[in-house]
Amino acid sequence: GSTGPSSFAPDGSEWGARFPYLTIRDQVAAQRALADTLGIECFSAVIGGSMGGMHAVEWAAGSPERMARLAILAAPAISNADQIALNSVQIEAIRMDPTFRGGHYYDEDEGPYRGLALARRMALLNYRSPDELNERFARSWQGALDPLGHGGRYAVESYLDFHGNKFTRRFDANSYITLVEAMNSHDITRGRGTLAEVLGRVDARALVLGIDTDRLFPVEQQHEIAAHLPNTIHGAEAAVISSPFGHDAFLIENELVGAHIAELLAE
Repeated sequence: GSTGPSSFAPDGSEWGARFPYLTIRDQVAAQRALADTLGIECFSAVIGGSMGGMHAVEWAAGSPERMARLAILAAPAISNADQIALNSVQIEAIRMDPTFRGGHYYDEDEGPYRGLALARRMALLNYRSPDELNERFARSWQGALDPLGHGGRYAVESYLDFHGNKFTRRFDANSYITLVEAMNSHDITRGRGTLAEVLGRVDARALVLGIDTDRLFPVEQQHEIAAHLPNTIHGAEAAVISSPFGHDAFLIENELVGAHIAELLAE
């Protein structure tokens, strides 16, 4: 990204917990300012998935005249209470780590790696589907030790540990909190009117796509968007792909997703 909590403030120290609260709308305002600086008046297509899908639908809500095409992949128009709740426990996992120190850990020997790894484990459960985890791991053990009271672990636990620990080597805990809170803020209707009114102003040729196993942003939320956009390529319902990979299918199922994007871009 650009500037975040781990960036240096004018005083020469990392912003840390001093970094301002940002909404999805703020982030899109920064993108719009960049587009203005580059002299881009209208995009041929604005395309995004997940958090990027939040950006795409916010672009449509705030600047419908600046796009010819729009693609919203596995994202909602509004973050609901269930999604905010899932995010809140991730944030709390980081803040409860003793080494978080209120967000001021950059000059310390150790940062909140355990809290960040736990938050990532929680998130990963939302990104993948129950069927995939069950079929991939079942009740298999990790190694030879019995997990039934003999010090062993289930393979799925090891899988979550691996991805949680790997994540801490490339991501900053304060930045994670900033981004999760931005996703909680997402509501394209805030101060603008009803969802039907906001999306009804979008003339762009549009693709709205959901994933049948997505438990983070269920397909009902994509159908809600499609029902109010006047020029979608699949009518009043979102296109839905079938995949065992849950929410992450928008990143994994290249052929399935690509075919729909190709259709959007064909005209």
